[in-house]
Amino acid sequence: MPSINFNQSAQVALMNLSKVNENLFKIQDQISTGKRIANAKDSASVWAISTVMNSDVMGFQQITNSLNLGTSTVEVARAASEQVSNLLTQIKAEIVSAKEQNVDRTAIQRDIVALKDQISSIVDAAQFNGLNLLKGGADIEVLSSFNRDSTGNVTTAEISVARADLRQVEGVFGTTQITAGAGLNTASSASIAAGATETLTLTAGTINAGYSFEATIASTTVQYIASEGDTVNDVAQALVDEFGVQFAALEATTPGSSPDVDFTLTVGTDPLTQNAVINITNNEATAVALAGDSFNDGVAGGDLGRLFSIDVDTTVDADIDQALLDVEDMIQSAIDATAAFGSVQNRIDIQSTFIDSLVSSLQSGISSLTDANLEEASARLQALQVQQQLNIQALAIANQAPQALLALFQ
Repeated sequence: MPSINFNQSAQVALMNLSKVNENLFKIQDQISTGKRIANAKDSASVWAISTVMNSDVMGFQQITNSLNLGTSTVEVARAASEQVSNLLTQIKAEIVSAKEQNVDRTAIQRDIVALKDQISSIVDAAQFNGLNLLKGGADIEVLSSFNRDSTGNVTTAEISVARADLRQVEGVFGTTQITAGAGLNTASSASIAAGATETLTLTAGTINAGYSFEATIASTTVQYIASEGDTVNDVAQALVDEFGVQFAALEATTPGSSPDVDFTLTVGTDPLTQNAVINITNNEATAVALAGDSFNDGVAGGDLGRLFSIDVDTTVDADIDQALLDVEDMIQSAIDATAAFGSVQNRIDIQSTFIDSLVSSLQSGISSLTDANLEEASARLQALQVQQQLNIQALAIANQAPQALLALFQ
């Protein structure tokens, strides 16, 4: 029934027009922002997920910067250590040439000194943003990733980069003995009876960079300078290896003078809680003297510290032989450092590639959750504009209905 107090048709038309206008505003907002979910009002759950993912993307982008800085730092160290290896090889060639009798050893030594100076120059310059990985010290950590679990907890991950020590620095030591019961000590007697076995024990947990560990067997004394990160296992192995070098050199100069002893090294599975034990068996017919001691108050020497002692300007062939043995060890140290840097640089590059791929995947996922389909939005916009015009016309017609009542009173 028509009424001048309430126009139901106009009310329905107005409600339809308001709904169309609301949808039209949403579509226009999607087209202007490119987002289907632009804020929490559009969809609280999807917005929350996308916001967390966006924060992760920003975090991974910072990790990319960290990886780029790390790989540049390691690349400088690797290139420098490669060059050091090449220069040490040249020094080796000079030492070999000094073995000849009819050569100018003074000139050869001059060339060796020049090469040693060049090595020092390279090691000093091998820094990136002030960080030099060729001068020893604690490992550095390169931020490589962070992980979010199902509860939202976030943890970070790092790639550890071990420094090398290619300095030509000799360790300098005082005479303060490590406290009783620690360090390197003999188990019982100060000599090894014929056919017997005695031990040198390196107590776990006593290793510090700069500590000097000395042992003597039959008047042959060896010393190992602990470097950063050494364990009791490392020190014990180094002492055994150095005895082998010294005995070989002694045998080469005076056959039959080096003691006939065998080494058996027992190391603990945990260098912080288990001792390392060097068992020394005397194969001689008579007793062999044995002593062990250790001292601190020192400064750790570099892996190339023995370059100081290389001098081929001599008439003693044994000195040249020892120089050759020393430079071989130093070449191996430089090669090991280069290989380690190469491995960690490759790992950082792989991680960087993965992070780039991961960021792309996250951004794609965020886009699929929140971005508007502009093709669909465009078609929807056209339809809503038509609906808006039709509803405006319907409202106009509905508003004219009460005018018809006037005709009844004419």
